[in-house]
Amino acid sequence: MRIQPVILCGGSGTRLWPLSRQQYPKQLLRLCGERTMLQATACRLSGLSLDASDVQAPPLLVGNEEYRFIMAQQLHEVGLTDASLILEPCGRNTAPALTLAALAARADGHDPILVVMPADHVIQNEDAFCRAVTTATALAHDGKLVTFGIQPTAPETGYGYIKVGTTLQEDMYLVDQFVEKPDLAKAENYLACGQYLWNAGIFVMKASVWLAKIQACRADISAACLSAFDGRRQDQDFLRPDRSAFSACPADSIDYAVLEVLTRPGVNTGEVAVVRLDAHWSDVGAWNALWEIGDKDDDRNVLMGDVIAIDTRNSLVFGNDRLVACVGLDNAIVVETPDAVLVADKNQIQKVKDVVGRLKAHQRTESYSHRKIFRPWGSYDSIDIGARFQVKRIVVNPGASLSLQMHHHRAEHWIVVSGTAKVTRGDESFLVTENQSTYIPLGTVHRLENPGKLPLEMIEVQSGSYLGEDDIIRFDDQYGR
Repeated sequence: MRIQPVILCGGSGTRLWPLSRQQYPKQLLRLCGERTMLQATACRLSGLSLDASDVQAPPLLVGNEEYRFIMAQQLHEVGLTDASLILEPCGRNTAPALTLAALAARADGHDPILVVMPADHVIQNEDAFCRAVTTATALAHDGKLVTFGIQPTAPETGYGYIKVGTTLQEDMYLVDQFVEKPDLAKAENYLACGQYLWNAGIFVMKASVWLAKIQACRADISAACLSAFDGRRQDQDFLRPDRSAFSACPADSIDYAVLEVLTRPGVNTGEVAVVRLDAHWSDVGAWNALWEIGDKDDDRNVLMGDVIAIDTRNSLVFGNDRLVACVGLDNAIVVETPDAVLVADKNQIQKVKDVVGRLKAHQRTESYSHRKIFRPWGSYDSIDIGARFQVKRIVVNPGASLSLQMHHHRAEHWIVVSGTAKVTRGDESFLVTENQSTYIPLGTVHRLENPGKLPLEMIEVQSGSYLGEDDIIRFDDQYGR
């Protein structure tokens, strides 16, 4: 038996603003522990027990092409250098993403069992999760499409529910019906009757079974994904489906496209099963969920970062860049970032999405990007900006280089803080070391490289009539931008 972890890396996590943003969504963040949510998901099956003849393949990720370099970097940081990345040219929800993954998993002739996990969930008991996956793979080996259900602890209206049917074995059932997110009265009834589980959005099934079912239930999605996969091309370490074919694919979720079709009342085929999962799971959909699963002090506060809390209770305080001091708060959420601060009542935290909506309506950059921007070569942080100047802190990874480029409207002054920079300026090339600087006149073709083994840190001072990131003419770029 071949086990293929599949990680779905879509979603923007706007309810976790200001930490999660469109250009840097929650799966890339360190919200619980030292690993990002993506890294934790990619390592989640490391404790899976396998028989001697079984094989666990390296993870297969499906995600937005915009995050390709940071996803690859995060995987390398945890030693997963052999993971495969499929880049979606646009978001089309989970059913097309899984179809691409299944096609890729079958491309070498195998028919593995796919363990499909969103990249933005928290599972605190990974041993229990691996035991549940082992149970689910046995069902999937027999042709079942398996999902996981969480025992409800409250009348939650933000989750979909699964009504359990015939018991197969302990904590294993056929699915009687999938139920949409309920109103409060229905959620209370579901909790009281004991026949319903929260839908965790994690799935286990054979690749061939999924491909057959998506063809039967949504032939349009199947055809579009097959066309996109047939037109794929390899770009460095990334697999790129055909852009036009995938863009024409209808958007739908795994549940809506297939699982709910197979479990409709009156036509339930008995092919969909659910395994009860007791592994301290959370989808961390909003800040109050992070408070619920976080380690609390004696005042039931979850404090992260450089935080001082005086007479504060039942609150989550997240200090990201500066000291955060709280006095006399109760039931509050406080999240600090370099360019935005959120202060909210914990009971009103779902309205954060309204803040993001207002920011978008006013075309403010805080809705989609942080002050610190990650690039394939490293990162830059805009630490000050004025009418005709901008100051950036730039970090270039060892062996990396920026594109060969020029600007029409700005000149640049570079000061090396640590490391060594190799600078191309016009026809000359030279090294700039710590405490040295150089000047790039407006209109001059230039490139910055890090030839060393340590990160290159430098300060860039831009001056000119226009300082936007779109004032870049690239002549050569190893990252294909």
